[in-house]
Amino acid sequence: MTQMEAARRGAITPEIAQVARDEGIPAEVVAQRVAQGKVVILKNRIWNTKPVGVGQGLRTKVNANLGTSSEYSDIEREVEKARAAVKAGADTVMDLSTGGPLDEVRRAVRKAVEVPLGTVPIYQAAVEVAERRGGIIHMTVDDLFRVLEKQAEDGVDFFTVHCGVTLGSLERLRKQGRVLDVVSRGGSFLITWMVYNECENPLYEHFDRLLDLAKKYDVTLSLGDGMRPGSLLDATDRAQIEELITLGELTKVAWEQGVQVMIEGPGHVPIDQVELNIQLQKQLCHGAPFYVLGPLVTDVAPGYDHIVCAIGGALAARAGADFLCYVTPAEHLRLPTVEDVREGVIATRIAAHAADIAKGVPGAREWDERMSQARKRLDWQRQFELAIDGEKARRMWEEASEPENGACSMCGEYCAIKLVEKALGGVSVPV
Repeated sequence: MTQMEAARRGAITPEIAQVARDEGIPAEVVAQRVAQGKVVILKNRIWNTKPVGVGQGLRTKVNANLGTSSEYSDIEREVEKARAAVKAGADTVMDLSTGGPLDEVRRAVRKAVEVPLGTVPIYQAAVEVAERRGGIIHMTVDDLFRVLEKQAEDGVDFFTVHCGVTLGSLERLRKQGRVLDVVSRGGSFLITWMVYNECENPLYEHFDRLLDLAKKYDVTLSLGDGMRPGSLLDATDRAQIEELITLGELTKVAWEQGVQVMIEGPGHVPIDQVELNIQLQKQLCHGAPFYVLGPLVTDVAPGYDHIVCAIGGALAARAGADFLCYVTPAEHLRLPTVEDVREGVIATRIAAHAADIAKGVPGAREWDERMSQARKRLDWQRQFELAIDGEKARRMWEEASEPENGACSMCGEYCAIKLVEKALGGVSVPV
């Protein structure tokens, strides 16, 4: 029985109870939203993952991508990145590896962290077929589903599956044209296969088979955005929206089978279209949880795309997005380092928390209140404990401050807090 099926029967599973405790809301509320499809619980039934809830009324979650490439493959480094991401506060990680021993990389990451793990199975299917037979065009449907089954058996908690990249959406893309046709790697793999074989996307054509597998392991299907825009000039176009309509239809089919679903979203979106994109997804996909990459609100900041991502992510989450995929400073440039991963997680956590304050998520505003109280008392240790990145905050303060005087180097003896406290207390302070 999946979490959705159990919730529909009125059961409070251990996973639902755990999510309720973590979120500070009644378990019955979590169960009701799981039953409706408005909350998903990321947890493969056969793996001892810490369950994480994503969706309506819950804290906005943050995902960190990692993984090898054909140019660089180091299992120990990917494990280090995964651990760094979790230490920095990532709620989930995704292994997007395309180079080296893919099974070994994924299994090492799975064992290294307790948070939910996601993958994009078409990556492994495409890479392995290319190595064995000379190209993804020779992939069979069974090749793809063998990878899906193997990854589910290894404890993967959610799959990105680009089921909405159909022959219809591809024709729409051809007719309208784009600056950057398709930037989704999974989408590009499937389109290459579809064009060469003149066949429909196997993830769409065999969606019932995919649902059977997802139900068996209670793997959440993250319906991927293979037509997401990679340029602001392509945002919210016909190809993107047609795919979204298809994903909404597939969401209903999955729910009928008790399979948990979330929807993935763009991509590169100008700041004035972010809220519109969230509203479209929620309307077309029946309130299913929305998982967004960024969004990136400008194309011209390579090296600083974690900041671009945080701007878009805060706006998206405020408008109703439930799950933010981080972007690192290395986006569009190279594989991220461990430090890039850490910075990306922190930036996206800031965005998520800023949105949670505005959304009234339980405990969000109270966190900031505790920080304000600590600042009022000039309680530096408490401030470091409360900071999203307490290690960096402590290091920066200690580098340039004199702990014995209780102030920082920016104001020194002219600390505004100390001056006003003395003034209001009737103490004469020479300035």
